[in-house]
Amino acid sequence: MKCVVTGASGHIGNVLVRKLLEKGYEVKAFVKRNENISYLEELNVEICYGDVQDIESLKKAFEGEEIVFHLAGLIDIGNGNKKLMYNVNVEGSKNVVQACKMTGVKRLVYTSSVHAIPEKKKGEIIEETKTFSARLVKGTYAKTKAEATKYMLEQVDENLEIVITHPSGVIGPYEYIPSNLGQLIIDCVHKKIGAYLEGAYNFVDVRDVAEGIILAAEKGRSGECYILAGEIVTVKQLMHYVQEITGVKAPKFKIARWFAYATGFLSEIYYKIVKEKPLFTSYAVYTLGTNSNFSNKKAENELGYTTRNIKETIADTITWFKEQGKI
Repeated sequence: MKCVVTGASGHIGNVLVRKLLEKGYEVKAFVKRNENISYLEELNVEICYGDVQDIESLKKAFEGEEIVFHLAGLIDIGNGNKKLMYNVNVEGSKNVVQACKMTGVKRLVYTSSVHAIPEKKKGEIIEETKTFSARLVKGTYAKTKAEATKYMLEQVDENLEIVITHPSGVIGPYEYIPSNLGQLIIDCVHKKIGAYLEGAYNFVDVRDVAEGIILAAEKGRSGECYILAGEIVTVKQLMHYVQEITGVKAPKFKIARWFAYATGFLSEIYYKIVKEKPLFTSYAVYTLGTNSNFSNKKAENELGYTTRNIKETIADTITWFKEQGKI
């Protein structure tokens, strides 16, 4: 089976490429020319340079392919470039759909996000929906993913099957550019964290997400969405997992979420000045207080989706960061 992975250099993207190769797929990695892809070049993949904002580069990459896995997107949990995020996440996704239709691709698997799904009240279970609107979610990233997901569902027809997946907070090995969560783990091991933030979220292993995306390609129904979530873990519990695995003491002092939220904007400014990734932005703090009780039942029943214990994920992540010299 011949396939293309857009955003192949990202965390989910490069893990997906590895799993596709293990399963015998013929993989083309669609990446931007200025990206560091040394970890992809050592794999048995065809590298194709382009940009989702350039439909001609997409058409060239998709020609003769059977499946497109669309993961390319801009993630920013701070006050980043909103126009660029819209152009990449929304207009870029529209280009991907049109390029698929122009080149005869039969199946498209789009990696959206649980952030695109409207939140429910605390205690309620959040399941898949067909109602997506930028008005129903908070934050630029969530709004762009909601708008792109809505467009995807509208473009399903007899010539192009589209399946959508919604990962929750992704964590795991093969994270060559540490995310905010990955950096948090690194800093915990290096004893740079003096306090923990009140809050929790639904975290899932990147390897389980990649497997779920492939299952969606192979078994998912066209026009359907599948939540690929894991388990709800508090920030305090996450840090205690790091302590149990490494022996490094977890911080005991708690920062109230309201205080972190109020000072989040100033924190973003500071980290921009020192040119470092902020561990917590106002939006991240807000998210840690939302309902993240996402249901996996549909993906489990229809796709055979499974997840591993998050403590195992954290242990494997720490081991991988050590091998990479980041710890």
